[in-house]
Order: sequence, then C-alpha cells, then structure tokens
Amino acid sequence: MLNIGDRITQLRKQLKISQEELAKQAGVSRTMMGNYERNDNTPSVEVLLKLAKAFGVSVDFLIGESEFSSLDKENIKRLEDIENLPSQDKEHILFAIDQMIRGAKLKSL
Repeated sequence: MLNIGDRITQLRKQLKISQEELAKQAGVSRTMMGNYERNDNTPSVEVLLKLAKAFGVSVDFLIGESEFSSLDKENIKRLEDIENLPSQDKEHILFAIDQMIRGAKLKSL
C-alpha cells in the first residue's frame, strides 16, 4: 500500500504550512487533505501533480517510488543539461564527475 499521506504530512510540516493552505493549492477541501494525510483516501493524479508542484518534488517521491526529493530536481536538471550537450563534451563532463566521486569516496575511507 502506498504511504502517500506520510510524505504529504512530512513535506507540509517542513514548509510550515497548514492543511488549509495546502488544500487551497491542491484545489481540494481541508477535510480531504486530512483524509490524504491519514491515508484514508488516495489523491487523484491531478491532485498529486498539484501537490508535487506545491512541494517542489516529483510525483515519484510523493508516491514512494523515489527517495529523492526536491533537492534532486536541481541535479536532474543538470543531468538533462549534460544530456543535451554534444557527445564529446558530455563524455568529458561525466569523466570529470566520475573522478570527483571516486576521489570523494576514497577520502571517506
């Protein structure tokens, strides 16, 4: 079973907004938002999209398919930018990233 309600509650509290405020952003009633947070109801795809935008996270994160939240959207954007570069530039950048990751891992040992 999906545990969307816990993610919604966690993100709402992180943003320090009320159920009422979040409900308005998602276009639902406060009562319905409470039902979502208690996992009594599952939001529609349309509401999930609105919630994801309100929180700045992916729908995957909301439904528990990804452990990565909003901070990762910036990284995903970077990867998309790299993906759109000419192949030789892309190879150089990815090589440099691999080397930095390898160096960071070695430092942590």
